[in-house]
Amino acid sequence: MHRISLVTASLLLGSIYAGAQTVASFEDLSLAHPDTFYVNYSASMSDVGYNDGLAHFPCYYDTSWGGFWSSGFAYSNMTDSATSGFLNQYSARAGRGYDTSHNYVVAYGNQNYVKLIGAAAGNPVYGCYVTNSTYAANSMRDGDPFARKFHNGDWFKLTVHGFLGGVMNPDSVTFYLANYLFPDSTMNYIVKSWQWVNLVPLGHVDSLQFSLSSSDNGLYGMNTPAYFCLDNFTTAESSTLKTACTPQNSAARVYPNPAIGELYVDLFDQSLTRAIVMDMSGRTIESYDITSARLSINTATLQAGAYIMRLTGNGKNADMRFIKQ
Repeated sequence: MHRISLVTASLLLGSIYAGAQTVASFEDLSLAHPDTFYVNYSASMSDVGYNDGLAHFPCYYDTSWGGFWSSGFAYSNMTDSATSGFLNQYSARAGRGYDTSHNYVVAYGNQNYVKLIGAAAGNPVYGCYVTNSTYAANSMRDGDPFARKFHNGDWFKLTVHGFLGGVMNPDSVTFYLANYLFPDSTMNYIVKSWQWVNLVPLGHVDSLQFSLSSSDNGLYGMNTPAYFCLDNFTTAESSTLKTACTPQNSAARVYPNPAIGELYVDLFDQSLTRAIVMDMSGRTIESYDITSARLSINTATLQAGAYIMRLTGNGKNADMRFIKQ
């Protein structure tokens, strides 16, 4: 899948799935008290995970060396968005769950899987909100004994693949948890708030693979702490795809709108060769070559507001208004 760091959505031109949806918000998972997290040492190196919504989130603990979390998803209501270091590994940089909710999950490990269950299995996943853990965000901001402080050219990203019947689907979704690749260094960022990641492009799936990678690597692999946080994991209970408000003469289908973290643009007119993002006064913000029938756009660096996306090529222009939320 071709990816571009660009910006947001357009008219209400998009693909939606008919039928019910289920949100794993993790609010019904019990914790003993505020500022705590899930720990279960009952079955060393066996899955002691949990179900929420229509998904299973695995979790593994190792009872050796006094016991430690070895991989998977641990749910948490920790609010420490400031303290650096490994001892604060269960906190989200946002300080709370999405929309100031209490519970969210923290994922640890370079690669983890979520299994869909019940009516969601074999159907698309709408998406989820993600953000950095406090541990990872502060490590990239300041450096630590194991990882360097991020500088121009660095990046930390989450890549999601879908599986159906044990076979990986061809498309993937990538979200930058930190991006220092911009020619203008003032645009560099580390994600500190909850951002929506649209997983509809992965198609019909029965499980998802969440993988972390970084530009900071050493002899034993990635140096950046392998953590991210997730909330409001939203599944579909129908396989019926409907196209909403997409005129036959449209140049593109753009979704979702308003956009929060990622925007997808499916091009219907293959003669279009350039994408230009402008503010409402017509000033160019970003400009990109179109080299694929689908653009994946990271919207994290845009300020909230209305924009125009102009698609050009072969003497034609197609303008679409979009909102960055």
